[in-house]
Amino acid sequence: MISKAQIKYIQSLQHKKYRQKFGQFVAEGDKIVQELLQGTYGVKAVYATKTWLEAQAPMIQRSIEVLEVDEAVLKQLSSLSTPNQAVALVDIPPAPQPLLQGHITLALEAIRDPGNMGTIIRIADWFGVRQIICTPDCVDAYNAKTIQATMGSIMRVPVIETDLVALLKTPGQVASYAATLHGNNIANTKKLQEGIILIGNESRGLSEEVIALSTHQITIPRIGQAESLNAAVATGIICGRLLI
Repeated sequence: MISKAQIKYIQSLQHKKYRQKFGQFVAEGDKIVQELLQGTYGVKAVYATKTWLEAQAPMIQRSIEVLEVDEAVLKQLSSLSTPNQAVALVDIPPAPQPLLQGHITLALEAIRDPGNMGTIIRIADWFGVRQIICTPDCVDAYNAKTIQATMGSIMRVPVIETDLVALLKTPGQVASYAATLHGNNIANTKKLQEGIILIGNESRGLSEEVIALSTHQITIPRIGQAESLNAAVATGIICGRLLI
């Protein structure tokens, strides 16, 4: 039986400061919890309905704490409007050092929407981008809604929080490509073998400082009248054009 203290602890992980303090996050949902159980992440506990636990029993290692809970308890544990059948308590993996030479990197500045963040992580996984750099003012990659939007891709794409301006100022870095409204047509940009693709805030785009530090400015040509593209949509288009 789950204790009140356990419920309170899991609820506290809905806040970034407690995720950082305790080094753990909560993953919700049948597909995501299954993927985590099959991967290398440090799943510490699973809280799920009897039906779900019976179906997934073969993949749950003995070292993982397993507690059967009812839907009322799952609602208490969940930060989502519609609770799922399973919730996992997972260790946040240590962030690696960025490897820029010979790699494609997505660098995000001030992305605030968890749905966008999760979708961008999923896009990176689709196109084989093996690391994402985020500025400290981005939404947390381990936010429950972000985790949900990644559809399991959070397992495979490290997200590294760092000072993007300082990174771009480091001598001898790889080329960087700033997504702007007034750059060069991406159709005229060669396929990338390495480099940093810079994506900015949903409403403001990239800061002037980051644009000035980039080595290239790129644009998705606008044919219609829309003012701008969603950040995740733009990321998908850019990756599709420059990485395939």
